[in-house]
Amino acid sequence: MSRTFIHTFLARALIIVLSFAIIICTTNIWGSEGKGIISMLIADLAIIGFVSNVFVGGSMTYFASRHRTEQIVLYAYLWSAVVGLAVPVVFHTLIHEVYDLTYLMVLSVLFALFTANINLFIGQQKIRWFNVYSILQQAGHLLFMLFLVFGLQIREVDAYFQSLVLCYALLFVLSSVQLLRKMKFSALSFSGKIIASMFSYGWKSQLSAFMQFLNYRLSFYFLEFFRGMGSVGVFSVGVALSEAIWAVSRSLSLILYAKVVNSEDEKESLKQTRISLKLSFVITLFFILIIFLIPAQVYTLIFGAEFHEAKMIFMLLSPGILAIAVSNIIGHYFAGINALGILNVKSLAGLAVTAVASYFMIPRWGVAGACVATTLSYCVSSGILLFKFYRITHFSVRDFVLTRAEWRLVIRKFRRH
Repeated sequence: MSRTFIHTFLARALIIVLSFAIIICTTNIWGSEGKGIISMLIADLAIIGFVSNVFVGGSMTYFASRHRTEQIVLYAYLWSAVVGLAVPVVFHTLIHEVYDLTYLMVLSVLFALFTANINLFIGQQKIRWFNVYSILQQAGHLLFMLFLVFGLQIREVDAYFQSLVLCYALLFVLSSVQLLRKMKFSALSFSGKIIASMFSYGWKSQLSAFMQFLNYRLSFYFLEFFRGMGSVGVFSVGVALSEAIWAVSRSLSLILYAKVVNSEDEKESLKQTRISLKLSFVITLFFILIIFLIPAQVYTLIFGAEFHEAKMIFMLLSPGILAIAVSNIIGHYFAGINALGILNVKSLAGLAVTAVASYFMIPRWGVAGACVATTLSYCVSSGILLFKFYRITHFSVRDFVLTRAEWRLVIRKFRRH
């Protein structure tokens, strides 16, 4: 196990704290309607990001060690500009009318450019800088937002978008200075072979991730259509709680799971995967029970009166939260052995359940219907991975409970760091 994973876990924990500080500010300043608008912008921005990531995502990381920075960064920056300006227009024209097209276009370009830079850090094995900029992304956004709202007295939801623009612009400039000062601009050149390689790798790596994202966010669009922005805002708080729990469990399990993706011993890989699965299950269940014990009034106190349904939303989502926390471990196992087909199957199945269930449940039951549809989707997609995994190993109820020996193993590995 590497210290890098401990540092990454601590960075993610800090990011979660900062993210919730932003959520608390947005819910109390702009209410459910404003939070709904913000959630839709972030969802739109993320979808556009999947198109941008064909060149600025995994391709940057993968090819950073195979080509000079000068040979790949030019294509990433050009792709960022083209996608960031063109795709938001398509969204606005064909899919749904965007609240403010200018914000979406500017943010799409800046977000893609910044993503290209931090993924270069990963490809250059500078994980520490990746973690630093990830933290600065949340901290900078929070500080700019507070300055605009309380310093300049901009109380419209535009302050949220403007703070994002300022944050991404500043971090892109800082990371560019750090990365590009070592570049030789005379070495910039076009290569059709490199472009084709980056595009081929990029779209394949984004396909499953995009379907899984739609599985997580499609219900937002159904809620907006059938129940309005206020419902999206309320529902998004419950989703944020879910993703916070996943971030913690994923980080903890990755510390133990690192050996699996690099092991040549199949039996050892399966053993480590089962231990990681148990650990993820126990940690996630622990945090779910803690949130269950928090009175509903506390959520109203923190997020505002319009979010009195937050605990109910989380309770309805909790079975799916637990299912995804477990299946994430198995998904890492299949990715580690290059069995990507099953990941596409489970993402597609989950997406189909989300679409069908949301269409029938949200018009009738609103936010509660979105929760049930989402939970069904999570359970179906996770069930597919569990079924596939347990076809190659044995299953019992004990697979979800750590034995004494396994607890000692986990504690021993943590103590080493």
